[in-house]
Amino acid sequence: MPVKIPDNLPAAGILESENIFVMSETRAANQDIRPMKVLILNLMPNKIETETQLLRLLGNTPLQVDVDLLRIHDKESKHTSIDHMNNFYRDFEAVRQKNYDGLIITGAPLGQVEFEDVTYWDHIREIIDWSQQHVTSVLFLCWAAHAALYHLYGLNRKLLTAKRSGVFVHSRTCKHFPLLRGFDDEFLAPHSRFAQVDIEELKAHPALQVLTESEQAGAYMVLSTNSRNLFVTGHPEYQKTTLKEEYLRDLAQGLNPDIPQNYFRDDDPDKEPIARWHGHGSLLVSNWLNYYVYQLTPYNLDDMSAITPWEADI
Repeated sequence: MPVKIPDNLPAAGILESENIFVMSETRAANQDIRPMKVLILNLMPNKIETETQLLRLLGNTPLQVDVDLLRIHDKESKHTSIDHMNNFYRDFEAVRQKNYDGLIITGAPLGQVEFEDVTYWDHIREIIDWSQQHVTSVLFLCWAAHAALYHLYGLNRKLLTAKRSGVFVHSRTCKHFPLLRGFDDEFLAPHSRFAQVDIEELKAHPALQVLTESEQAGAYMVLSTNSRNLFVTGHPEYQKTTLKEEYLRDLAQGLNPDIPQNYFRDDDPDKEPIARWHGHGSLLVSNWLNYYVYQLTPYNLDDMSAITPWEADI
């Protein structure tokens, strides 16, 4: 949250040059406060696990957030009870006429399936198109990031020779950017995917900005120039044991998976994993919710035309 200071305080210029967000008394006095309304489209098989991970990150901010859970279809889930889905999840028709401050679309276990072959591909495209008019900012995670980059910008992913699973070092490509405030020069983040969008294609696209990248894992955080879409190719929401559970699941299915890199102590799957990304994962979601939702969204959600993108020295 911003620090409120007296009008014209000399410290204001210094703090702003250090990317510390401050707000004058005049601006603060004229602010109206209301809860942020965030919609989560949960595409992961285990709905409860994923919704808990995301709500944990959203709940780590000082903002009040009202959350609606959205499902892509009303077919029975193999991993989540029908009672849970009917009690807590909405169909798209129930929210189509609404506006939201933020939308999060999760990953999905579809890394090796062509987009057009996904059974609900038309529904995904419809929701993405809807979000561009009805949501202040959209956070796309992993598969959803690839799907949206393909649908919105025509950038297709390339399948990898092996699943990229592990925790990788990333660095900032932009020094002064609201989304990166508080980030270290290098930080760790988990990935679990079968495909990758070429980083040079991302950097060359005039409507996109690559904010962070990894030598091993490629682009990690990509932001549209209008601030409406944030693409995160990894899983900042993952908990300590998630990669381990995926690895054991793949082993049980006879897939002969590689050991997740830089994850188990001494790279030994018989030892406990080490969680070293939670701090930056929490910071990522907090910065997104603060700077790209709270600070940009109109007080009246019916007035989406009032959104003004951040400008930054990149």
